[in-house]
Amino acid sequence: MKIPTRHGMAGTRVTAMLGVAALAGAAALAIAGPADAATVPHDFSGGAGPVVLVQTDNTAGNQVVVYDRAGDGTLSQAGAYATGGLGGQTAGSAADHLSSQGSLGYDRRDGLVVAVNAGSNTVSVFGIRGDRLSLHQVIGSGGTFPVSVAVHGDLVYVLNAENGGSVQGYRISFGRLFPIPGSSRLLGLDPTATPQFTHTPGQVAFSPDGSQLIVTTKANGNDIDVFGVGFDGSLSASPVVNSEPATVPFGVTFDPAGHLVVAETGINAVATYALNPDGTMALIDAVPTGQAATCWVASDGSLLFASNAGSATESGYSVSVGGQLTLLGQTATDPATIDASATPGGQFLYVQTGPGIVDEFAVARAGSLTEIGSVTVPNGSGAEGIVAL
Repeated sequence: MKIPTRHGMAGTRVTAMLGVAALAGAAALAIAGPADAATVPHDFSGGAGPVVLVQTDNTAGNQVVVYDRAGDGTLSQAGAYATGGLGGQTAGSAADHLSSQGSLGYDRRDGLVVAVNAGSNTVSVFGIRGDRLSLHQVIGSGGTFPVSVAVHGDLVYVLNAENGGSVQGYRISFGRLFPIPGSSRLLGLDPTATPQFTHTPGQVAFSPDGSQLIVTTKANGNDIDVFGVGFDGSLSASPVVNSEPATVPFGVTFDPAGHLVVAETGINAVATYALNPDGTMALIDAVPTGQAATCWVASDGSLLFASNAGSATESGYSVSVGGQLTLLGQTATDPATIDASATPGGQFLYVQTGPGIVDEFAVARAGSLTEIGSVTVPNGSGAEGIVAL
C-alpha cells in the first residue's frame, strides 16, 4: 500500500511505502570463495591499469573480460575471468538480458571489482592489479536475480530484481564482502507484472556523499525510491517513493553539481533532478532524445551520454551548473545500444551493444563522438555491465 504525501514542490509527488518486510537474516547468505581468500592481499588501491572491464552475463557461465586500453583508446583483450556464477535473462528481453544498469561495479579505494550473477543469485568479488583479476569471493546476493551493484567507501548494495525486488547491504573488509545485519529491504513491487524486462527494477546507486541510496523501478510503479543510509550502513525502514508517472525511470548517474540524472524510457528523455536531504526530488529539466528506448545514461564530467537501444544511437548532452540540459546530437552505434562507460579523464567512451560488440569512441571537448574501433566480446551476446578505468 502506498499513501500519497505532498511536500509542496511543483511537479513532485512523493509517497511513503508501508509494510516493508526484512529479508532473511544476513547469516542465511551463502558465502563461498577460494580456499586462500582470507590471505589474498586486500590493498589494491591504484593498481588498476588503463583497462575496460566487460561482463558477459552468459547463462552457461558468467565472465568478466578485461581489455587493455591503448593511448589512442583502442582495446585489446588481456584476459577473461570466470565469476563462479551464472548469467541470467529477464523474460522478454531481446538485447539487454539483465534489463538494468550498473551490473558491474568498481571499488577504487580497495581495488575491487564486483559482478552480479543473476542466474545463480550470487555476487562475485575480484581484486584487480594492472589488467589481471583474482577471484576473492562468491557470496549470496540476499535475494533473487541480482542485476545492479552500488559502491561507496566500504559499502556495497546489491539490487535483486525478482519477487518484488529487494536490496541487500555489505561492508568491504580485507577484499571481501560481509553482509550488514538488518540491511535488507523489500521494494514491494508487483512480482507478476509483465513483460518482466520492463517491470523489474533498473538500478541501485548511491548519492555522491553516500547518505542516500536510489533505486529505479521502471514501469513497475514509475517510481524513484530513495532510502536514507545510516552511519552503520543500514537503510531507513522504508524509502521515500518519488512518483514519476509514465516516465519509466531506468538508468541513473550524477552530474558534477550532484544533480540526479535519469534516463526516462517511457518518454525517451534525459532528466535532471535536485535530490533533497529528506529523499524528495524536484525536476530541473527534461530533454527528449528524439530516439527509441532511451534506457541507459553515463556521465563524462559535464557531458552526458544516453543509450537508445531501439535506435542504435548514443545521444550526447551538456549539463550546466544549474542542471539545465542541452541536446548535442546523435551518434550511430552497432545495433541494440545498451550500457556505456567513460574513462576517468573523459577522453573515451565505450558502449555495449546487444550482439556483444563494444564500440570505442573518442570524446571531443564539445561532446561529439568519433568512432575509433570496436571489439567483439567472446560469449558476449546480450552482455551487460561495463566499467572503464
